[in-house]
Amino acid sequence: MRTKLLAGLFGFFVALSSASVWAQAKPPLEKLRFVYSAIGGSQSSVWIPYEAGIFRKHGLDIEMLYVGGGGRAAQVVQSGEVPIGIFTGGAVINSNLAGGDLVVVASGMNVIPFSLMVRPEIRQIEELKGKKIGISRFGSATDFALSYSEEKWRIKRGRDFAVIQMGGMPEMMAALKSRVLDAATLNPEFTILARREGLKELVDMSALGLNFPTSAIGTTRAFIRKNESAVRKFVRGFVEGIHYAKTQRAFSVEVFKKYFKNDDLGHLNDIYDLYVLRYLPNVPYPSPEAMKTVLVQMAEKDPRAKAAQPEQFIENRFFQELEREGFIQKLWQ
Repeated sequence: MRTKLLAGLFGFFVALSSASVWAQAKPPLEKLRFVYSAIGGSQSSVWIPYEAGIFRKHGLDIEMLYVGGGGRAAQVVQSGEVPIGIFTGGAVINSNLAGGDLVVVASGMNVIPFSLMVRPEIRQIEELKGKKIGISRFGSATDFALSYSEEKWRIKRGRDFAVIQMGGMPEMMAALKSRVLDAATLNPEFTILARREGLKELVDMSALGLNFPTSAIGTTRAFIRKNESAVRKFVRGFVEGIHYAKTQRAFSVEVFKKYFKNDDLGHLNDIYDLYVLRYLPNVPYPSPEAMKTVLVQMAEKDPRAKAAQPEQFIENRFFQELEREGFIQKLWQ
């Protein structure tokens, strides 16, 4: 009996010791603050892996922060207040031309999924003369979308109509309803809501065929030098998260329900089909072509943009590493 007891105690302490060694060997999660810049499907490429625990799987404890407008979110990252975020690639170029060091490490969406929604009495572009058009922030994707559309109009901002920064989609929607704004550049989900309120779509910007970096993962070169490991972990989680989003509809729709604070499953499934299945690329490589679109547009007013190359705003080493180890291929096989 005594021998069995000693053997049992020995086994217990061996197991306890092994568990202790395993706990010590497993590294703690690395904390990382992250900023997203809209309550819209363009941010779903981060929301879904965050909620699914995929970033934790790759060693990161993410703290998610919201700042309305891509331009403002880019400023927060450039300042170092938050080291990484999702915002328009155009903001990365703006920052660099002003002396900053923002860089794109992954793409979110390279389409321009906005509509210009107007008061119901406005029937054509010329009737925007003397009116107020809302965007989230100057330098944001909504601003670039409006600027690109303007190239085809006879009327121009400043001279013929005012462009007003509103902060985010909810603020623009509220301003339209209260007649503070006459028009606003809204994403698809708010376009649907605006139609329900009797507002009218004057321009479908997604039909313009523009390859544009509407949402991208941006950080600073300084942060990469300081903590390359955190960026590497994030990119891995981001890539796996997009695969998860595209293959796990039910979970993804539940995530939309949480962030949109909306229980309309039909509406949420429509958003999933549009953003996750249609707009998000399977593999979110940084896109030089999308960045070139911004440079071409900016070059008309800024000679520094004319002399720049798209590749100087991109850091693709993390995707090169994933390809070398076969990580991406294994996900999609």
